[in-house]
Amino acid sequence: MTEHATGPADLEDVESFRLRARAWLAENMPRLAPGEGGAAEVMARMGDEVWPRARELQRLLFSGGFAGICYPREYGGLGLTPAHQRAFNEECTGYEMPLVLNTPTFSICGPTVLDMGNEEQKRERLSAVIRGDEIMVQFLSEPRGGSDLAGVTTRATRDGDVFILNGSKIWSSGAYAADYALCLTRTDWEAPKHRGMTMFLLKVHQPGIEIKRIKQISGNNEFCQEFFDDVVVPASAVVGEVNGGWAVASRQLFHERNAVGGGSPYVSGGGGPPRRGPGTHALIEMVRATGQSKDPSVRELVAEAHTISRVQQQLISRVTEGMRTQQLPPPSAAIMRLFAGQSSTRIAEIGVEILGSHAVASDDGEALDYGMSFLMRQAGSLGGGSTEMSRNIISERVLGMPREFAADRDVPFSQVRQGR
Repeated sequence: MTEHATGPADLEDVESFRLRARAWLAENMPRLAPGEGGAAEVMARMGDEVWPRARELQRLLFSGGFAGICYPREYGGLGLTPAHQRAFNEECTGYEMPLVLNTPTFSICGPTVLDMGNEEQKRERLSAVIRGDEIMVQFLSEPRGGSDLAGVTTRATRDGDVFILNGSKIWSSGAYAADYALCLTRTDWEAPKHRGMTMFLLKVHQPGIEIKRIKQISGNNEFCQEFFDDVVVPASAVVGEVNGGWAVASRQLFHERNAVGGGSPYVSGGGGPPRRGPGTHALIEMVRATGQSKDPSVRELVAEAHTISRVQQQLISRVTEGMRTQQLPPPSAAIMRLFAGQSSTRIAEIGVEILGSHAVASDDGEALDYGMSFLMRQAGSLGGGSTEMSRNIISERVLGMPREFAADRDVPFSQVRQGR
């Protein structure tokens, strides 16, 4: 959480805001049919149509004065507190919301621009996404980079007032539907790898960029790979400083861990990452509907899922408050990220174990959401940085344990051996 999410003391009180939101939602937002609403199920059902629909819904929220709740007023938001956002999220149950815009647009890319961008970037890009006019994406991972983000080899070469980009990025969720990307590149090959990178706020659809979509086991093809062939980018698109891209990427990863862990104050509508399954209340209703409510083994599994969910809520509250008050360092977001990765996997397994064929062949969208989450359960150990990376961050940057040995530390990147 950043200082931008706090807001001044003379704001509308939370309960007044809640009542106003409740009335506005009832009058203006489309209601969901029973069994609808899981973000993964919406993505699977609507496919590419989910993105223009999300823009429409976001514009509706903006017109009603309920968009960008924790973003500063000068950039198009409301300048309110996380408590206001939580109240709004609680009131959104049963309404159609632009959940796919939460990650990465609002919870990762937007906060990174807010923290690290210049005034023009903040005024133009943040206001555009809050209005529903633009969508943002991350261009970070590379085909041969593995988990070593600092090992990027996408090259940006300066030519006067512009940079020329060449290379490739991968695993970019929703890139085909996005307008702008935070793109990490290599600009100085003679500097050690952490000191020779630059972040750009890159226009996605422009000459020289080719986007290819990747089909997943679920049939979804939201993941993309991008190819850059002499892409011209103005120097004004640099976020932060030239060769200072690692500072920007580090802040971006903080927001990503916060988002994946469930602690982002910028998530709106109650939905987190699209692959996260429905809540345990929905699971209880499905257990009743399938006549299993008296089965002791099923009741134990439901209790386990409920316990995991409650522990996660308390963990999020404790860690976010600790970071806000500086009792915990910012890398503590990795604690939420680690727990989320493990808990989402287990809850997906519990859902399929209880629901059986209902999770793969049913008219109930929430039951199918468990099936979808089960297919994608391994993503929980990878998204927002792998669980192994989270453990390293916790041990080294939270607990102060010795860092792992790195053979390429302080070595010019041009001398670092590259995979083929």
